[in-house]
Amino acid sequence: MKDEPKGPGALALGWWKRNIEPRDMPAAKALSSRLRRAAPLAVLCEPAVQDLARGLSLGPAQADRLVQLAVLLAEVRDHTPERLARRLGGAEPVLSSLRFQRLIRAEGEDLTDLLRRALSMADRRCNVAALAADILHWEAARPRWCFDYFGAEAPV
Repeated sequence: MKDEPKGPGALALGWWKRNIEPRDMPAAKALSSRLRRAAPLAVLCEPAVQDLARGLSLGPAQADRLVQLAVLLAEVRDHTPERLARRLGGAEPVLSSLRFQRLIRAEGEDLTDLLRRALSMADRRCNVAALAADILHWEAARPRWCFDYFGAEAPV
């Protein structure tokens, strides 16, 4: 049986499980802390981040997206089946509709900051693979986030 190539979300989830999730391991805790506090160039200087870049086939042209991904993955504590937008919204949203609209419209560092706050409001729990895939393909993910936040099923 041939191994199927993994998508970017699955690759990022595997990286997160090895490098960020084992919070009882000093190396994982230290890496997570450094990534959450580091400037963009310092994030790119982390060997683990370069491993992530190789796994996802990201190069210098995607450095901003790689930094954003690594920083946000460092914020997540628990992998759950539920997507972040679904955790933020629904019948009793933890993130107001106006703040959600601001997040959806955000770009660059503003998007990173708003997603960090959103992760905190969602108890730092979400589907890591879905979050990673969405960050890497943010323009395509925005409409799905709207459907997830408001609890509607996206049309196929």
